[in-house]
Amino acid sequence: MLRKIRIALATIMMLMVTLLFLDVSGVLHHYLGWTARIQFLPALLALNVVVIVALVVLTLIFGRIYCSVICPLGIFQDIVSWIHGKRKKNRFTASPERRWLRYGVLVVFIAAFVAGIHSLVALLAPYSSYGRMVTNLLLPIYQWGNNLLASIAERVDSYAFYGVDVWMKSLPTFLIALATFVIIAVLAWRGGRTYCNTICPVGTILAQLARFSCLKVYFDADKCKACSLCTKNCKASCIDFKTHKVDYTRCVTCGNCIEKCNFGALHYGHPKASVQPVSEEKPNADQARRAFLVGTAIVGADIALAQAAKKVDGGLAIIEDKVPAKRSTPLTPPGSVSARNFAQHCTACQLCVAKCPNGVLRPSSDPMRLMQPELSFERGACRPECVECSTVCPTGAIKPITVAEKSSTMIGHAVWVKDNCVILKDCVNCGNCARHCPAGAIMMVPSDPNDENSPMVPAVNSAMCIGCGTCEYVCPARPFSAIYVEGHEMHSQL
Repeated sequence: MLRKIRIALATIMMLMVTLLFLDVSGVLHHYLGWTARIQFLPALLALNVVVIVALVVLTLIFGRIYCSVICPLGIFQDIVSWIHGKRKKNRFTASPERRWLRYGVLVVFIAAFVAGIHSLVALLAPYSSYGRMVTNLLLPIYQWGNNLLASIAERVDSYAFYGVDVWMKSLPTFLIALATFVIIAVLAWRGGRTYCNTICPVGTILAQLARFSCLKVYFDADKCKACSLCTKNCKASCIDFKTHKVDYTRCVTCGNCIEKCNFGALHYGHPKASVQPVSEEKPNADQARRAFLVGTAIVGADIALAQAAKKVDGGLAIIEDKVPAKRSTPLTPPGSVSARNFAQHCTACQLCVAKCPNGVLRPSSDPMRLMQPELSFERGACRPECVECSTVCPTGAIKPITVAEKSSTMIGHAVWVKDNCVILKDCVNCGNCARHCPAGAIMMVPSDPNDENSPMVPAVNSAMCIGCGTCEYVCPARPFSAIYVEGHEMHSQL
């Protein structure tokens, strides 16, 4: 019963977390956003005391059940291990704890966080690792399926679905997500919870609390027949049937060992004082029933490039793609307060990137901010009425803001590049930037102050500009916009 309950809860949690990243409608985060906020590291960074205390209490009562029921990366490992278990049964053996590696990684993780090496922190964060895998590998497949349904619906005059652009937002992040998927899948295939119990810093922290949990898996030595089935089915390799001991720091209370024991020698509860060898059960969660494959979508870039190549102006000329502007200071989302605050709290889970309806958020390729989102305006602008990213961020890197606050938050300012402007370069009338600026920060003025009949060019009032990027997006100059947004280290209010 313990195992069945754990599998049911883990299945529901896995589906909800995955759908949160895959949702193209922008609606599900209102109902499923809590699944991101109850993850341990995001809650810790957001100083969400209620969630942190709840997870600590949960661990002190039930053991490391967080790793097998709440953490999506832990559940993913169980899925992979379960699939392999269908082919090769009773394949695990008891092994000692690799303390030097386990605590070494935790020390490196803490040191990287304190030193501000946020790329390394993001690489080791379990929830963020899973988010990157879903966003980069599974989301393109989901979007192509959505677009297929939209195409079919259109033919029958239905608007139940609408098409979305499928494109690669960052090649380095995609490659990291692919490498993460391969490494974790291989480790789970070969050794079950190897990654969870030797590398994951969250698992190591919770392991110390699990030592003192009230409810544990323990042996009834009188009933044990030394059949070794508990050890051979423990994906955490933490059960030694010979000595009747369980390593509590690695056990995730999955219930597999209890189910496999044919003699009733294993129990889950509070060990009695008379039972001297207070041993524990195996920690690997055996996720039956969740066999949907996460990953193997590696062709997003080619499709996106092929679609981009087909963009034409009235069927007469191919529209050249814009080249991203080179900004001295990157643009961080409204609500991030400052570049420093954003860098310190963001774990690069890619949830805001997946949820951005305007296509302006994408992972950075800068080694110091690797995979952390930044704004770029080749495919859209950061609309003043949109606060989607601030509503989904679970770590406090982007704080919740209202539409009114968003409309008056200055994240950057527009800069006009005279040499790129089509007004002077191609001798045509334009004014797109001034017409579309939602803040009224751009006006057209004579290019020659002494000649009112000279071509009208844009002039930017930096005191009014909020850095939304509308001007950069609508600028017709190719491949470099004639106007771009330079970021601010510290955001301010109009």
